[in-house]
Amino acid sequence: MALPLLGYGPTSQNVRVAGYEIPGDEQPRVFTTENLLSSVDMDGLIWAAYRQVFSEHQMLKANRQTILESQLRYGQITVRDFIRGLATSETFRRYNYDFNDNYRFVSLLVQRLLGRDVYGQREQIAWSIVLGTKGLKGFVDALLSSEEYLTNFGEHTVPYQRRRVLPQRVQGETPFNLKTPRYGAYYRKKLGFPQLGTTIAPKRVVQRGLKGGNPADYLSMAREVLIKSPVGAGGTSFIAEEGDFLAAVPYRKR
Repeated sequence: MALPLLGYGPTSQNVRVAGYEIPGDEQPRVFTTENLLSSVDMDGLIWAAYRQVFSEHQMLKANRQTILESQLRYGQITVRDFIRGLATSETFRRYNYDFNDNYRFVSLLVQRLLGRDVYGQREQIAWSIVLGTKGLKGFVDALLSSEEYLTNFGEHTVPYQRRRVLPQRVQGETPFNLKTPRYGAYYRKKLGFPQLGTTIAPKRVVQRGLKGGNPADYLSMAREVLIKSPVGAGGTSFIAEEGDFLAAVPYRKR
């Protein structure tokens, strides 16, 4: 018997209110098959779906799901089915599911499929139970069959980050791919990624003779020039006493 979904709710009243938003640069572009006019528009929709589900560095030619793309182009599957195929593919499992714990993977997939952050720890626990009991495919099916997904994206729209324009803020929310990297802290440390906040020993500066800017470093050079330099019209040299700089000044004889 499958466990029912643990109840959870938004952590703020603001998410229950429909937003009145003015279109602008911060507004995401909506890709849907309801208004496609050409094959180029379909290419853009497929690219947007890859960008939403996968990370930027995972969008390689070798990772493309060509069979799913063909089925979507000929109308055999909907956009929701295409998103389901991407999120349950072996490539997505290898690059995302295998390198994260359940809590972090839940946060990552809620961002990519529902277009928002998790409401809190209670929602993380609720979806982690679904992930642990039904597996990756069951978890993805539960998200794509939820009332929230069907209300906001339906069968024909690619998911996107919702409510990016926030009141009383100059800029919108940080994009999910920048805020939640693919690897968690444990796997970043395990794979040898640079750790933020680590203490790095400062480099030792090797003394290389002259320090620069210190007149004492050039005193011997100045003395050598004063002793060996020729003065006068005849090109005769002289030897000045140490510290007797006036004797080294050439002058015209009467």
